[in-house]
Order: sequence, then C-alpha cells, then structure tokens
Amino acid sequence: MKASVRLGTLGSLLTIAIVPAVKADALEDSHLSLGLRNFYVDRDFKQNNAPQSRVGSWSQGFDLQFRSGYTDGPVQFGLDAAGQFAYRLDGGGGRATDTVLPYDKSSGNPVRDYGRAGLTAKVRMSNTEVRVGEQRPTLPVAYMDDSRQLVTTFEGATIESREWSRLTLNAGRFWKISTRESSNREDIYLFGDSPAQSSDGLNFAGARYDFTPALNATYYFGQLEDIYRQHYLGLAYTLSFGDGYSLKNDVRYYNNREEGKQLSGDLDNRSLGLMTALKKGGHTYTLAYQRMFGDDAFPLLNGYAPQPYLVNWSTIAFYKASERSWQARYDYDFAALGVPGLKFMTRYLRGVDINRGANLADNVESERNFVMSYVVQSGPLQGLGFEGRNIKVKTRYGADFDENRLITTYTWKFW
Repeated sequence: MKASVRLGTLGSLLTIAIVPAVKADALEDSHLSLGLRNFYVDRDFKQNNAPQSRVGSWSQGFDLQFRSGYTDGPVQFGLDAAGQFAYRLDGGGGRATDTVLPYDKSSGNPVRDYGRAGLTAKVRMSNTEVRVGEQRPTLPVAYMDDSRQLVTTFEGATIESREWSRLTLNAGRFWKISTRESSNREDIYLFGDSPAQSSDGLNFAGARYDFTPALNATYYFGQLEDIYRQHYLGLAYTLSFGDGYSLKNDVRYYNNREEGKQLSGDLDNRSLGLMTALKKGGHTYTLAYQRMFGDDAFPLLNGYAPQPYLVNWSTIAFYKASERSWQARYDYDFAALGVPGLKFMTRYLRGVDINRGANLADNVESERNFVMSYVVQSGPLQGLGFEGRNIKVKTRYGADFDENRLITTYTWKFW
C-alpha cells in the first residue's frame, strides 16, 4: 500500500471520527479507540521433503475504531467507522504465505504493509437495530476472524431485535468479505474454490431463546446463493452442583446442501458436535466429540473464515469429509490463586477416518496446543496483554509442523 493511500485512509477515518455525524447527543455517547497488536509467528514444517521448510513473519497492527452514540427520538441514528492497518517488521525473505500477511509472488515476500477502512450506518428503534456497512459478525452462519492481524470483516445489512426479554432475532445479507490476508472487499465463495465460483451474497436468519439462565436453544438458516443452504441447531445447558462445581453441555448440528446453480457442485455435509465442560474454581476440564457426515468437508468461506461453532475448531479445524474427532482440554485461571489476568490452556485433538477420495487411504491428523496469556490488571500499563502459543500438528498424509506465536496487545481509549 502506498504511503499516500495509507495516510489518506487514516486521515479520512479521523475526520469521520471528529466531524459530527448527526447531532451532539450522538457524539457525547461516542467512543474512539486504537487497538495495537504486535504479532510474531513462526511455522516450522517437519515432514520429509517439505515444499517449504519454514514460514512466518513479525508485524505490527493497528485497529482504529469510532463508535458513535445515537440521536434522540423514537427512531435513532448513528455512524461507526473503523480502519485497520498492518506493517511487516521483519525481512521475511524467501518465505511463502504465513496466514497473516498477504504474499507478493513477484517479490517472493510477504507484503510490506496493507490495510482497509469501512463505515457502518446504524438505526435503532426501541430494542431493534439495523446496521448497514462493515460488520464483524459472530454468528453460526458467518464469523469474523480475529486470530491474526487484520480482522476478517463482512459488508452487508443486518437487523437484530431484542424486543422480548428471552428472545434474540437476527437476519441479514452479506454481499462482500474482507479476509484476514487482504486489503480488498471480495465476493463470497467457498474456501478452496476460485473467484469465478463466487456467490451474489449470503442471506441468513436466526433466533436464540433463553428458556432459563442455564438453558438456551439457537436456530439459524443460511443461504450462500447458488452454492449452499445451511441449517444450524444448537442447545446449551449448564448444571450447577453446588460447592463451586458446574457442568456446561453443548449440542451443535449443521446440515449443508447445495442450492441454486450449484457453483461449487454437489455438497453433502452434516456435522454433529458434542461438548461438555466441568468447572471448579479456576479449573475447567473439557471433552468434545465431532463427526462429519456425508461425502464432503464442512463448507468454509474464502480466506479460511473460521467457524468456531464447530466444537473442535482449531488451527487445522477438523472439518474434513467423514472425519471423526475428539478433544481433551484443560484451562486454568490463576485468579483462583490471587493472580488475576494470568491464564493457561492446553488441549489435544485427534481426527480419524478422513476421506481423501476414491482409492486413497483415509487420513489421520492431530493437534496439540499450549497457550499462556496475561493481561496487566492495574497501573499505567493496565490492559496490556501478552500471549504465547505453541502448536504442534501431525498428519499421516499432509503437512506436519510446529508453530509458535507471540502476541502483545493494547487498546488505547481516547474517550
């Protein structure tokens, strides 16, 4: 990205943040923040004759966000704006794509910098809000990706209603996606396909109902036009046993089938996920099982947009055709020992029976994670976060690798 473009993007965003969008009331309730993320990643491939022995980068990211309040009146208006920018700090010579920065094939390096900006108009009436523009959804049918540098965002129109105390309704349409490794807004298509197979848009509608504070059910329908129809059903229930013990149970089911012009061909995938988590004090023990049914893998959106509603979502995701996967996970919150802000997580996942196609033996894969994080709780550095993550992946047919990530984050709140 040229310097003039970078400065123009940030300058325009600051102008939007400062100039009154509607009325003083909207500005009085507004917020301006700058998120900083320093991200180092190194992936070392371990299998024999690996096409690339090592990939990785070190970069600094910026996420400037302006959130307006609302005007007065029965119908209230507001305007949000966001600008993201990342700059590569290391040389990165000779390294291929690292899942963080876009890769420039002509130079053989990750790009030096990239960024993007977006606006979101919003209208609120009672407890119903309409948003048009850039979105960061966390829905069973579309999910943002905040795991690298720039956040995966969608462009579209959504409506959320909370007119009833226990019921949340959502609906909308996304027509563009900005993936984590791109400055551009792109049409939506399936991960592994080409832009020639892109859809005109992703339509969705869904609801969550809280029967009690401990029991809720969720249903969503998604339609990626001319590619697939998707149904999601989720049920969560938390049991309290007293003496600080609780058991959270989740059941999550997806049904994915081709639709319309079938731009990605036939699609036959269903997934069932079961997860239970026992919590006592700072300890949480989690077990999960996930099964993919049908001839195809779970459909992911371009840019490897995540779907954390799959109970075994991780670095390699365990979403392949016919895959059966298990997860054992342990979390500890050191606040129980008087050290708030310090957390530890480790987990092991294994997937078997992965269908690689006709006349090919089934694949097996596994992943092991260690994560340690700390957020400063007080003083002049309050909110400064540190995270170290070690990932080890093994497969019978595919890429084995060890990966290390070091992440430092801080959010500067201007007002």
